[in-house]
Amino acid sequence: MLEANDNKELPPIPGKRYFTIGEVAELCDVKPHVLRYWEQEFPMLRPVKRRGNRRYYQRQDVLLIRQIRSLLYEQGFTIGGARQQLSGEGARREASLMRQLIAQTVAELEEVLAALRG
Repeated sequence: MLEANDNKELPPIPGKRYFTIGEVAELCDVKPHVLRYWEQEFPMLRPVKRRGNRRYYQRQDVLLIRQIRSLLYEQGFTIGGARQQLSGEGARREASLMRQLIAQTVAELEEVLAALRG
């Protein structure tokens, strides 16, 4: 399972609600065409589509993409193996994503608190 320390080389996820495909590509160190391909291969990856069929990813999508990237590029899974790994984990995967989201939120709040005290 992807933990927060597996992505040390990736930039932190900003505190925004929606991200464009270009922003997600930079945050996850993959090219936009790879993200579009992964949308076809991983049914759980479904960004919101708005005007002109533009994709808008949410924070949980970015975390999922980082997890897919880790499975494929760092752990050596095939697309099918990564898909099976993700779908087989179900609730554990959701819990892990939520823990990552909570940990990042806590870290951001601690930074704000330190800035207010300083």
